[in-house]
Amino acid sequence: MADLSQARVLMLAADGFETVELFEPRQALEAAGVTVTLASIKRDPIQGMKQDINQAETATPDLTLDEVEVDDYDALVLPGGVANPDKLRVEAKAVQIVQDFMDEDKIVAAICHAPWLLAEADVIDGRRLTGFESIRTDLENAGGEVVDEEVVVDDNLITSRKPDDIPAFNKAILAALTEELGADEEEEEEA
Repeated sequence: MADLSQARVLMLAADGFETVELFEPRQALEAAGVTVTLASIKRDPIQGMKQDINQAETATPDLTLDEVEVDDYDALVLPGGVANPDKLRVEAKAVQIVQDFMDEDKIVAAICHAPWLLAEADVIDGRRLTGFESIRTDLENAGGEVVDEEVVVDDNLITSRKPDDIPAFNKAILAALTEELGADEEEEEEA
């Protein structure tokens, strides 16, 4: 099994993120030894929401979008919430980060409304994925094959629908990191 203490994951979020969709995956990753870095538009604390209605905890970003170096990370995790991906998809740097992760075939995991950012980055044409029910038409219009499943893994792309899917979402991310880092270790041993 791969040593996940070597794994580095980037999370992108802005004001309006769904708290459980940021904190629970981050906690699961960190518990497995993964280093998680949070990036946002600014370094100021970002406002979390509970069920997109009630303000909840804030999170303090480690980096701004402009400080992100994609090569420093093995995976990208995108929490949902309605306002969060809506704010990020108008940020050219956030869209570029998503495109770069996908172009480099790195793990990209998006839950709930976060696949909006994938559609904005034009990276889901021909891909199988899921998302919150209210954005599925947008995902189809972007060329995705949209299904209603708790977690969908299509090569490097992992998507889930809603907070209830977080356990399956977390498990899929950890499995993908284990597979990716295990493959890297095998290549190093063969060299």
